[in-house]
Amino acid sequence: MTTRDDLTLAHRLADAAAAAIRPFFRARYDTEFKSDKSPVTEADRAAEAAIRAILEKERPQDGIIGEEYGATREDAERVWILDPIDGTRSFIAGRPIFGTLIALTQAGWPTIGIIDQPIAKERWAGMMGQPTTFNGAAVTTRRCRSLEEAILASTGPQYFPGCTGEHFSRLAGQCRDTVWGGDCYNYGLIASGHVDIVVEAGLKLHDIAALVPVVEGAGGRMCDWAGDPITAESDGRVIALGDAARLDDVLEALAEGHHAH
Repeated sequence: MTTRDDLTLAHRLADAAAAAIRPFFRARYDTEFKSDKSPVTEADRAAEAAIRAILEKERPQDGIIGEEYGATREDAERVWILDPIDGTRSFIAGRPIFGTLIALTQAGWPTIGIIDQPIAKERWAGMMGQPTTFNGAAVTTRRCRSLEEAILASTGPQYFPGCTGEHFSRLAGQCRDTVWGGDCYNYGLIASGHVDIVVEAGLKLHDIAALVPVVEGAGGRMCDWAGDPITAESDGRVIALGDAARLDDVLEALAEGHHAH
């Protein structure tokens, strides 16, 4: 069972990652590029190493899947899923809208999620069955009566492969405003009621797992582009809504013209 102790530990993990990341922000450090051209920095590695050291000591039976150091005991019932810096491009550019993502999954379902912005010292924490908190205080998403009132957010147009970009553009055309950039930070903003919809494609498990408890614990909804729940098998196309009443509108906009492709 996921317990309060697990949540307390998750906060400790986020503290350790933040302490590892802060000295590198807007400083000089080495950046490498992985085979998929995504950047990784010393800060990513230092943060994940700090988290793993605590987990190996405190939860030696639990599995760990991390973006930088791979999988350990990934078949365990309980698995911690880590993305030390989600939004490395923002981090490298000196923009404090990246975040550390920490999730605990049980039998594949995310039960705890933390989105931590270590520079602004902003932290969203979600736990199944509990209200999401922002720096310790409960937060809720906001109502959105129609797409015409909605603020839509996404990390970047370059992340929509093939015709998915056209589908996104159709949705954006029906929304009041679209803001670009932000990675995991946008999902915290949904939980706090500043953004209404986030739509993305091409996400991996370590990008997604922590977001679900945060968004849903604040009264929002997360699903894939078919409207189905997010699981480890999801295809990386994600919708997050502050107001679940808009789900059909979003699905309709994203699906329009789908048969033509």
